[in-house]
Amino acid sequence: MKISTLFSAIFGLLLVTPHLHADGVRLENFEYPFQVQTFSFESQQQPLEMIYMDLPAVGEPKGTIVLLHGKNFSGAYWETTAQALSQAGYRVIMPDQIGFGKSSKPEHYQFSLHQLATNTRALLASLDIEQSFILGHSMGGMVASRYALLFPENTTALILENPIGLEDWLSKGVPYTPIDVAYQQELGKTTEGIRAYQLKFYYDNQWEPEYDPWVELLGQFIDSEDYPVMAWNQALTFDMIITQPVVHEFKDIKVPTLLIIGQRDRTAIGRAAASPELAAQLGNYPQLGREAQATIPQSELVEIEGIGHLPHIEDFPRFIAPLQKFLDAQSQ
Repeated sequence: MKISTLFSAIFGLLLVTPHLHADGVRLENFEYPFQVQTFSFESQQQPLEMIYMDLPAVGEPKGTIVLLHGKNFSGAYWETTAQALSQAGYRVIMPDQIGFGKSSKPEHYQFSLHQLATNTRALLASLDIEQSFILGHSMGGMVASRYALLFPENTTALILENPIGLEDWLSKGVPYTPIDVAYQQELGKTTEGIRAYQLKFYYDNQWEPEYDPWVELLGQFIDSEDYPVMAWNQALTFDMIITQPVVHEFKDIKVPTLLIIGQRDRTAIGRAAASPELAAQLGNYPQLGREAQATIPQSELVEIEGIGHLPHIEDFPRFIAPLQKFLDAQSQ
């Protein structure tokens, strides 16, 4: 081995060593931007803990908004969004779904969008929150859509930020990936691989330092000796995403809805298993966003040019302006 290569390997190890044994799959030592709280409940014959952050409104309160994270994230990445919304008069709730972030990682759980939405409703009920805006990004958009379908009377309005689930991948011909195969794929993930994926598919090969924490967070899981449990949860939620489409029920959403769509996004679950011809057709967010807006009653669409899968991270000003305008209009 070359001396330079050996030095790089040792230096890289030194960088991650503080996390190798310090953290488990509950991210015990990964600091969140706001104080975390615990919602303890029983689900599927087992005690679980749903970790969440609760940021109060500043000034005259305008309502409550719930921010639902994507599959490769946790509630922590909402920091800047939550601060802005709090300052604008909104109470902000940021849960980590079961199987994600600091929340429980059960060894056995029947993951479904219905279950995660119901867990979210139980959390809000425990906080005496009957009405709230529901905002979901990526996988969180699927959970948010299901929440609005299940609990329209508790949903003031729905906001979908580059949600996945705007198309039904299996019905388009993407081959089904068995859970056991997905599990092996999860076990094979590396921090370097995650960074490369996000660089290519999220940020158009243009990396900024502020993107680092969301790779490091996932790296915490991989470094944990309990990662197989987390990997199993991830395989189960992957199966949930590809087998439980919400797009066919968009027509049944009864609440005002805002779609915020970064136009460079081409995220498509299962693309790697598809033929090259099919893969090239998947994840066309400009088209998918317009189709969703045409299908969802009482909906409006904001297209953000030149931005990918994470508008609230990649270009916060262009994300927050239409969001606040929509929220304020619905709060009147």
